[in-house]
Amino acid sequence: MTDVELRQLRYFVAVAEELNFGRAADRLLIAGPSLSQQIKALERDLGVRLFDRDRRSVALTPAGAALLPHTRALLERADDLRRRAGRLAGSEAVRLGYVNWLPADLSSRTAGVAQVHVDAWVAPSHTGRPGRGREPGPRRVLGTGRGPETARTARPAARRRPAVRGVHGHRHRGRAGPGDTTVLLDDDTHSWSSWNDYAEQFAHDTGAQAVPISDGGITGPAFFDHVRRSRRPVVNSPKGQTTSLPSDLVRCEIAGPSVHWTWSLVWRESETRTAVLAAVDALCDGVGDLGLRAPDTWLPEGDPHR
Repeated sequence: MTDVELRQLRYFVAVAEELNFGRAADRLLIAGPSLSQQIKALERDLGVRLFDRDRRSVALTPAGAALLPHTRALLERADDLRRRAGRLAGSEAVRLGYVNWLPADLSSRTAGVAQVHVDAWVAPSHTGRPGRGREPGPRRVLGTGRGPETARTARPAARRRPAVRGVHGHRHRGRAGPGDTTVLLDDDTHSWSSWNDYAEQFAHDTGAQAVPISDGGITGPAFFDHVRRSRRPVVNSPKGQTTSLPSDLVRCEIAGPSVHWTWSLVWRESETRTAVLAAVDALCDGVGDLGLRAPDTWLPEGDPHR
């Protein structure tokens, strides 16, 4: 029998409590097919069937019911071990740099684990690459951004689906195929390099129309002006669009592949400090794969989770 992962045991408990794979997947922030595959892998490794399931119902088998309290106890011991290690590591400060996004529950996740100090990366926020242009200082040992650098390790921290909702005129209500959309490329390649790379690959892979612009209209009011001038749905970047949708425009879903924009938690491969590794575990606990391994997922080349 191969080693059973704590993550799979948490999946087992979630399904056992929900008795519904869809609700459990939503709770765990992973795709339904990925959850089903992990449960099957756990059953294979344990050598027992944990659930009886058909299209309409899910129920614990006698073996699943017998193992559930032991699994909960094991997970509680693992959590206690992490808390004890965290208290030992908590006296050491860990500096977390970020680009554009931080987890909303960062403080509660790292409480008692490490003293996490947060600051923005020195690079422009829209480059999306932690430390680009200048390496972080010796105490900035973690970061959230678009991808890993040389000699760094990355784990998925969050995702958005920039092409799931294209903002466009009333004439295009409903769903639009990726090849029917437009993506904007800004000529300010320093500020918008990571978005331009992403949009160019999206256009190449899906047949979307790439339109060069020079006014920073990837987000903000200028973006909506481009939408109004376009005869096609325009893909909305998730990198900083905080302006409310104008009343004369609507949103639609993009039919086809499930398109994602990811953020990663990034740290040095050579990292050995207990506080840093404890903070990594706390921030990644329960995140799962975020559905990024589903068969219909589209991620650009170079994404660390592709």
